[in-house]
Amino acid sequence: MALTPVENQTPGFTAATAAAAGAFFGLFVGTAQGSGLMGVLIGAALLGVIGFVFASMTDKETPLRWLLIAVFAAAGFVLGGFVAAVIGALFGWFAGWFVFWIATSRYRAHLAPYLTPGQVLWHYTFRVICGVIFVFLITPILVVMPLSFNAQDFFTFTPEMLRFDPEGYSLKHYRDFFTNDDWQQALWNSVRIAPMATLLSVGFGTLAAIGLSQPHVPFRRAIMAILISPMIVPLIISAAGMYFFYSRIGLQGTYLGVVLAHAALGIPFVIITVTATLVGFDRSLTRAAANMGAGPVTTFFRVQMPLILPGVISGGLFAFITSFDEVVVVLFVGSAGQKTLPWQMFIGLREQISPTILAVATILVVISIALLTTVEMLRRRSERLRGMSPS
Repeated sequence: MALTPVENQTPGFTAATAAAAGAFFGLFVGTAQGSGLMGVLIGAALLGVIGFVFASMTDKETPLRWLLIAVFAAAGFVLGGFVAAVIGALFGWFAGWFVFWIATSRYRAHLAPYLTPGQVLWHYTFRVICGVIFVFLITPILVVMPLSFNAQDFFTFTPEMLRFDPEGYSLKHYRDFFTNDDWQQALWNSVRIAPMATLLSVGFGTLAAIGLSQPHVPFRRAIMAILISPMIVPLIISAAGMYFFYSRIGLQGTYLGVVLAHAALGIPFVIITVTATLVGFDRSLTRAAANMGAGPVTTFFRVQMPLILPGVISGGLFAFITSFDEVVVVLFVGSAGQKTLPWQMFIGLREQISPTILAVATILVVISIALLTTVEMLRRRSERLRGMSPS
């Protein structure tokens, strides 16, 4: 197979590629300004010209990149002040980097030399698609977090915030959360409910996963489907079913009822993570422990549990997040005495538009990120223990 030579690209190719990137970013900027088509045209023309001119000046890359940063920052400052200048400088940095990245063929440096142009195109197109999806999903979170520091009682960016004026920012919504009795009672209820629901989920889910991993268990596929059904069935259906069932047995509106309902929602996560950990488990270890005289309980805690512990903890963290963030089921099953933090947020949105909700949402996002980071670290540790990862 012929190798594709790595050499500087022609001005036409660089201009066309840069114009496509400019049109993509111009679409977002133009849409924000009320004219997406105009943004596409201006972005494509601007980066196309820069790409065509700079493609033949690769020996002067560093000063030209700094020139672009300065020009775009100055233009942004003239048009919109300090914030626009920062955005302009960032765009100028990206434009300079991207144009020379294409012009010097650095985009092929880490790719296999035998890839065809079509394969290279798909390689980067796929990554752009993934990046767009990621930005689409993460943008609402990135918008909420700075809004939680708004000095005004608004759900929008004030002119002071856009100018980065210190007077436009305040911690008063966080102070309201930590001093308001309603919010603190809701937080206390969540702290009481989520850990207990997590313990039940981990206990029952781990035992179910170990049992269903045995090949001699009859109908284990059907049982597995039933146990993980709370992840599939619409939550409103599960909540309504729990309400009618719990009301018949006296659990509706009680602390135990909410804990059991959240445990039922968390068990599927524990089953899935523990089952995935058991895939690479060497069952000869349990047989060896039995031959040495260890009972089933001793074998479980001394041999099996240390190896599947990352999966158990990961499932427990998912169960905790599910319980801590859940609002639909607790609305059906709980009462005013079990008003959790998400329930209080729902009331705040329905009855009063309180910016304290943004502060609470930011705190929950930070907690979720910390827990998910822990899950990822445990996943990698589990792979190392099972010999699936060299590092």
